[in-house]
Amino acid sequence: MTSVDPSVPAERAPEAELKHGAISFLDALVIGLASTSPAYSLAAIIGPVVALVGVYAPGVLLASFVPMLMIASAFYYLNKADQDCGTTFSWVTRAMGPWVGWIGGWAIAMTGVLVTGSLADTAVRFSLLMFGLDDAASNNAIVIPLVVVVVLAMTALCVIGTEVSARFQNVLILAQVVSLLVFAGVALGRSITGNSPLEALTPSITWLNPFAEGGAALTAGLLLGVFAYWGWESAVNLTEETTDSASAPGRAAIVSTVVLLVTYIAVAYAVVAFAGTAFLAENEGEEELIFALLGEQVLGGWDWVLLFSVATAALASTQTTIIPASRTGLSMARRAALPRRLAHIHPRFRTPDVSTWLVAAIAISWYVLINLISENALLDSLTALSLLIAFYYSLTGIACAVYYRRQLRHSVKNLLLIGIGPLAGSALLIFLLIRSAIDLNDPEASSTGVAWFGFGPPLVIGLAIFLVGVAFMIFWRIRHREFWRERPGVAPDPVTGDPAPGDPATGGPQSVGVER
Repeated sequence: MTSVDPSVPAERAPEAELKHGAISFLDALVIGLASTSPAYSLAAIIGPVVALVGVYAPGVLLASFVPMLMIASAFYYLNKADQDCGTTFSWVTRAMGPWVGWIGGWAIAMTGVLVTGSLADTAVRFSLLMFGLDDAASNNAIVIPLVVVVVLAMTALCVIGTEVSARFQNVLILAQVVSLLVFAGVALGRSITGNSPLEALTPSITWLNPFAEGGAALTAGLLLGVFAYWGWESAVNLTEETTDSASAPGRAAIVSTVVLLVTYIAVAYAVVAFAGTAFLAENEGEEELIFALLGEQVLGGWDWVLLFSVATAALASTQTTIIPASRTGLSMARRAALPRRLAHIHPRFRTPDVSTWLVAAIAISWYVLINLISENALLDSLTALSLLIAFYYSLTGIACAVYYRRQLRHSVKNLLLIGIGPLAGSALLIFLLIRSAIDLNDPEASSTGVAWFGFGPPLVIGLAIFLVGVAFMIFWRIRHREFWRERPGVAPDPVTGDPAPGDPATGGPQSVGVER
């Protein structure tokens, strides 16, 4: 516990810190995997990807892995220099200054707001389907209140303690992965033996070629693939609460992307081989229910296993998606980049209770409001996620190369893993960001199907979130100048921890003192 100086007034006393050593490397790895929600992500993207590139869907998922691995490398090395739960916010601030750092933190927080309600929605609907309550699963009057209850329950788990959250996630990820592997194994076995009722295909190694279709189809497929991998960095948001905080969270992030790659390719092979491309393309409008449609075909009366997998995936991700947003809010508040109240840590549970409940409240409000507009508007808000994800991932990759710029010439390893790799990953993500913005500007390509202010709804939502962030940033800069006094620094050597040559500082901002 932090000692309190009796000479300091009560309202100025230091707050409790996050609980150090609360979770292990394995717990962090599980949380990173759970945040991506593998079963839910596959259910959401496999149909559209197959519609775009046919049997080469596994290859597109392989290609999408490349920029993720490069950005994961950036997360690993930046975490070695700065174990701050604010991750991108803190690192970009240290490397590129407070203005860019603040907007990076805003992007992370808003992704949590946009997707939390939708994940809980999927958990509720698939749970109802699993119990045969199909009518209830399609009734918003039943689903929406249940979603609110689920978000509140998952938020309470986040507040009660990181250890409790980790144990809960261990159970859910085990159930999810086992269910997916059972499905993949049975589907592949039935396709190979010719026991599929659909237009089965013989698996081929050529399906791993992402360039077979090329052009616009590949680019659109890569956008979907990036969404499927998104979320692994939640492990790094828990860096202050993880044992061996300088390396374990970063390693967990990298390993989680590799585990996801293997899982995604295995399931993609199984789905394409068992169902064929025609079935998946024909059901493109039922993306989130594609596993529900395939479950009975593959598993017969055991289709509940697959429904259970998607339900647990969405439930687990509902909880873990709250973590990056709440920890980013805590980090920003500690540096006076947001109201101080958000830096409050529960004295018993030692978790950021105020910022966690605030994220939940905003996420619930957004979910209910956008659902009242239309269910299609909710889908468009999820589509806008690709803009925010590509933005803050690419920003992190650039920050890594900038922050370590004086260390890149020390070794070939530094040059490749800290400089060229993250920059290449960022360049690809920026290209996808621009391409995504162009595609999302087409109203007819949106779920809503109508223009908002002359633009596509997903683009309007993405730009609106960005502009609101800029407006609030300027407002907060006028009211509180402390955070904006910080200046960029240079990272120390990633191996020895020595300062950069000719730089007396250790790489941190020049003014990071925070009055509490």
